[in-house]
Amino acid sequence: MLQVTAMPLGVLDTNCYIVHTEREATVIDPGGDADEILSFLGRNRLTLTTILNTHLHFDHIQGNADLVAATGAPVLASPRDGYLLGTELGGGGMMGFPRTPVFSFTHLDEGEQTFLGAVCRVLATPGHSPGSLSFYFAEIGSVFVGDLLFYRSVGRTDFPGSSERDLLRSVRTKIFSLPEATVVYPGHGPETTVGAERLNNPFFTEFIR
Repeated sequence: MLQVTAMPLGVLDTNCYIVHTEREATVIDPGGDADEILSFLGRNRLTLTTILNTHLHFDHIQGNADLVAATGAPVLASPRDGYLLGTELGGGGMMGFPRTPVFSFTHLDEGEQTFLGAVCRVLATPGHSPGSLSFYFAEIGSVFVGDLLFYRSVGRTDFPGSSERDLLRSVRTKIFSLPEATVVYPGHGPETTVGAERLNNPFFTEFIR
């Protein structure tokens, strides 16, 4: 059975998630100092096999380069977000925020993948960024959505490349179509569920009874 460990990291307390078995792990959105992640992996004798990015904004990718250097695990992300690495949104540096250490990534598109021996549905969920992805693991009833959807809120759409219309459509068609009990693991703040957000999220009033 897969287990999920949440670890807020970096200057914006971005939720990094370590999804793991007893032997292997996948890290989702390492947004800060990789030492904490590497310490967790070491204490639990876990081999890092994959690094997944929901999107390529700087606060979700700061730890990528150090994790690659320490473990050799590949980074997977949407090619539609690749251009962000050449901007302050991805490369960092704006408003005194840290710059993003350079890394390479393998293109990941929507479709079925296998991570840690479990099926993962990679969902294209643009809106917060053009290439935003969500990762749905049916085996543990969980979806990792980055900055698409939060507890009673949604991600920002005032960045270059963002789209409110696309974001709302992504949530309605890709996330709210999942089972109501599905745990939603967002990029910031507490976890929630699909059913709770359908009923209570003020950005989706048409779903209220």
